[in-house]
Amino acid sequence: MPNAVILDAESLGPDIDLTTVRDQVDHLTVYVQSSTPEARERLADAEIAIVNKVVLDAKALAALPKLSLICVLATGLNNIDLEAAKAQGVTVKNVSAYGTASVSQHTLMLMLALANRLPRYQRAIAEGEWQQSEFFCLQQHPTLQLTGKNLVMVGQGELGSEVARLAEAFGMNVIFAARPGNEANDKRPPLDELLPSADVVSLHCPLNETTRHLINQERLDRAKSSLLLINCARGGIIDEDAALTALRNNTLGGLGVDVLPSEPPRGGHALLDALSQGEALNLIVTPHNAWITPEARQNIVKLTADNIRAWQSA
Repeated sequence: MPNAVILDAESLGPDIDLTTVRDQVDHLTVYVQSSTPEARERLADAEIAIVNKVVLDAKALAALPKLSLICVLATGLNNIDLEAAKAQGVTVKNVSAYGTASVSQHTLMLMLALANRLPRYQRAIAEGEWQQSEFFCLQQHPTLQLTGKNLVMVGQGELGSEVARLAEAFGMNVIFAARPGNEANDKRPPLDELLPSADVVSLHCPLNETTRHLINQERLDRAKSSLLLINCARGGIIDEDAALTALRNNTLGGLGVDVLPSEPPRGGHALLDALSQGEALNLIVTPHNAWITPEARQNIVKLTADNIRAWQSA
């Protein structure tokens, strides 16, 4: 059996059992984190590279003649030079649908929290408004009852379909938009047609040239001022600066994102600045952790073991 190396096991967390992968290889070497230069050294004798976010570019791959298989511990393949891998005869396999329950649960959490204006009411309590109220409750931020409201979904894969199923349990009217860039060949209505009547928009599509800043100032102008906007897909599908401006101007009802264009956001980000400065906005930012339930992370290991087994049998 082949030798395998995991380059960034820390991304899976310390509580994950790697036994199913170990059973498929002769020897498994585990590194917590690796840079691309370190990866070239650590993969020198490996036939299988198991990686989440470490970049394996053409230069790195050229230095690894023994490498035959790259298993990516995620769905996205942006960190792998796929053309160089193909030219070198290296198979690249990813995992998908490993966290459908986890991410859909997180999406509904954002939707419910925004609908109930949780960020604003939590801030009001922290500032003592409820404690000093002459009335038994606070109601200065009207909430949104989801029953009967229109949820527009961009992305009808396994994840988008599961979010739709859960939303329907709340009595929402779910409408899937046509795939961005393919509206002419898609029987589903285009996003631009759906936006004026949308109460919630949830994004579950890939980031590419067609979807970059899919939700921009022009489209926000077409939407209701009460619209709730949720992105658990990829940072950059929303023009976050335009969305933040709309929130501040009360022309967007709420914004919940689990992703930012650069992660981790070491250079900061306007949404994070707004939160740190305590702006009274219906805004939630979570640190790309919609997928991190133990069940989802363990499923990644299982699916990776399945990929290795399938590659060996091919």
